[in-house]
Amino acid sequence: TLNVAENIYLGRYPVNKFGFINYKKMLKDATALMEKVGASIKVGTLIRDLSMTQRRLVELARALSMDVKLLIMDEPTKSFTDEEIKNLFEIVRILKTRGVTVIFISHNLNEIYSISDRVSVLRDGKLINTVLVQEATEEKLIKWMVGKDFNRFISTREKNIGSEVFSLENITKKGILENISFSVKNGEIIGLAGLTGSGRSAVANVMFGLMNPDSGKLMLNGKEIKIKTPNDAIKNGIGFVTEDRNIDGLLLKKTIRENITLANLGIFSRFSFIDHRSEKSESLKFIKLMNIKAISPEQIVMNLSGGNRQKVVFARWLLTKTKVLILDEPTVGIDIGAKQEIYRLISDLAKSGCSIIFISSEISELIRICDRIFAMRSGKIVHEFLQKDVSQEEIIYYCAGFYEKSNTKN
Repeated sequence: TLNVAENIYLGRYPVNKFGFINYKKMLKDATALMEKVGASIKVGTLIRDLSMTQRRLVELARALSMDVKLLIMDEPTKSFTDEEIKNLFEIVRILKTRGVTVIFISHNLNEIYSISDRVSVLRDGKLINTVLVQEATEEKLIKWMVGKDFNRFISTREKNIGSEVFSLENITKKGILENISFSVKNGEIIGLAGLTGSGRSAVANVMFGLMNPDSGKLMLNGKEIKIKTPNDAIKNGIGFVTEDRNIDGLLLKKTIRENITLANLGIFSRFSFIDHRSEKSESLKFIKLMNIKAISPEQIVMNLSGGNRQKVVFARWLLTKTKVLILDEPTVGIDIGAKQEIYRLISDLAKSGCSIIFISSEISELIRICDRIFAMRSGKIVHEFLQKDVSQEEIIYYCAGFYEKSNTKN
């Protein structure tokens, strides 16, 4: 496995006069590049030990290390914080002054307006329109992207919140999480906000058995449960839509049918054999229910768009009749139309009684969707907010640690 520096200079390692790799120069130059992209990552760290966000910063550093004339950036801000996005845009502007042409692919309209000179809209494999960015109103872009006038987001939902279903009590993992405690009720959506490295995804990993804590309890319906593996979580009715659906959430070379039924093969087994006809029938039902754009349940998942891939992951947990659903950045890298459908699905799941834990770097999304929001920083929960009386500024205030500076002054 390669480290950060080796990944940046893969195939282009600097050599000394004897033809050997000049590690000293490579590490020095790689460190400078990582500082340039705003990442405090040691260049000797193995890539496998980095988060998805950190890996994307390494990819950016690699691109900057080359004397490129054309730079294609495909959803480069996935899971980035506002500060990281700001830093990235500054780098893009510098590249532009050097004559570098940048093709910036994004579903985020705010990003398009912030960084682009022209915008082209694609839909279903066709070029719909190309205009100067100042000529593209938000309403026009949305209409071109989804093919019709569209109400972008769900502003309200019918709430039917019941009693406490699932809770964490003083969950601690040395160096990662410290005394994490919160609960989620029947039909409730709670949000976890925080900057990169705050511990949000680590909490999700503990709940789904991907990380075992040093201490603390997981409680389901008032009784302590032991979750050591994902299989333990699934048996207890807990589902997990992971941050990177392509690496952790899907078998890309398998069919839609195989991916949807993956977590619930038991109901399709007959005398140790899989009933593929029943599998196909059930998968087809969810394809229609989720409005997955596919030829058939036998279509390979790799050939689906990002939004349709995400719907396949959701379908898997709908099939298992999940009681508690963990969503880690569920709308990253999907278009506005698919995002709206995901919001509606989340709302419907909550209405049906499912308890949802929603992790997102998009704070406005958390405010729009969640009933309560927990701000995290350095592996701790630092504040709890109710949806009705919270602003983006307040959440950022706690996630970025400004409250610590305020307390120090006092």
